[in-house]
Amino acid sequence: MNSQGERWTTDQVLALAPDEASRTAGGKLAGPGPWSDAGAGDGAVWGRCTGRGKTPYQAVIDTKGPAFSCSCPSRKFPCKHALGLLLLWAGGGDAVAAGEPPQWAAEWLAARQQRDGRDAAGSTPSPAPAEPEAAGRRAERRTQRIRAGATELEQRLEDLLHSGLASTDGAGYGSWDETAARMVDAQAPGLAARVRELGSIVASGPDWPARLLEECALLHLLDQGFLGIDHLPAPLAATVRTRVGLTTEPAALLTGLDATPVRDRWLVLAQHDSDDGRLASRRIYLRGDRTGRMALHLSYGGAHRPLEPALPPGLVLDAELAYYPGARPLRAALGKRHAPAAPGPVPPGCGIDAALAAYGDALRHDPWLDSWPVVLTDVTPIPGVDGEGWQLADADGESALPLDPRCLDRPGRWQLAAISGGAPITVFGECGHRGFLPLTVWDPSPVSL
Repeated sequence: MNSQGERWTTDQVLALAPDEASRTAGGKLAGPGPWSDAGAGDGAVWGRCTGRGKTPYQAVIDTKGPAFSCSCPSRKFPCKHALGLLLLWAGGGDAVAAGEPPQWAAEWLAARQQRDGRDAAGSTPSPAPAEPEAAGRRAERRTQRIRAGATELEQRLEDLLHSGLASTDGAGYGSWDETAARMVDAQAPGLAARVRELGSIVASGPDWPARLLEECALLHLLDQGFLGIDHLPAPLAATVRTRVGLTTEPAALLTGLDATPVRDRWLVLAQHDSDDGRLASRRIYLRGDRTGRMALHLSYGGAHRPLEPALPPGLVLDAELAYYPGARPLRAALGKRHAPAAPGPVPPGCGIDAALAAYGDALRHDPWLDSWPVVLTDVTPIPGVDGEGWQLADADGESALPLDPRCLDRPGRWQLAAISGGAPITVFGECGHRGFLPLTVWDPSPVSL
């Protein structure tokens, strides 16, 4: 490894962008023209970028996190200057020279290391868990509120079935929003989210009563599961708690008495960011090289709370993960890292039949599961008629899997076809009842879709 560290690829940099506009703006700053004093070394990249004012913006990136700092007023994270600097560095050449960081960059890097308490390998200790007795009392009070909310929701579902599903056609969102608000008051955000989904199904297209009945049945099953949670096996009870909105703090997972972190070399399969204007979320999928286990690292951010650091697809982390409890654990908290992230290989995958079997097995443990992450290998994208009905077909042509209809609203399906060129490819995504939602394809480096 050279003194600058392992360079990222362009796709890994662009995967960090918070939106398409940031990708475009960062690309315009990827040349050496606006930059001065650009350098890299010991897991960091820094530089000054000429802007509209007299004073250049100062950008510095800790690639071990990664984490970003820039003196510009942008509220995006990372900003276009950080993206442009990383793209310039990823392109190679002499524009970003190896060396020691200037004082302003060194001070930020030192403050970050001191604040996070990281060791040389980049590990971050977790905060101490809350006082157990007080936390237990709060948890019991919340459980009682959720029980009351679930009982009320059961009555709402019973009234709906007695009056007939067709009676909801002209009711609009008002009644559903009111019920969802009641679930929020009961401190059951999981139940509230599912109630809002019921409102979106009504009059949404052909066969909406059948879809509404299916979702009502799943919601009834969740209600009954929580009301009878003391009689459920421990793993299933943990799944039910998570589904209604009772989550475990990451600190408790990583440092509690029952903590059982799993150390492995975790390959980053995909990163997907979303923002509804009020809450931003970041979903990072990983798979262990030794264990073969899938993991989902999920974080949320808002106006005054940035998302946790990004992890571009294709990186490998020698780290510990602690899984949230459940009948089929997937979500995990990222714990101690034992080495800086480094580029990883193309992941091994499976065929379509095996992917469907994996989703079916996961669904057997968690009936509320929408999808399961899988890596498909040697599959070929087949465009549908008039841009609809796309499929992924096995190389032998014996099996095919429809693409999730949500792909129709994204350009990724055409990018998938262009990368394939009619030849088999390796692609990662979510396999569920809607079909397959592709997130990353290898060409041979990872490309986010």
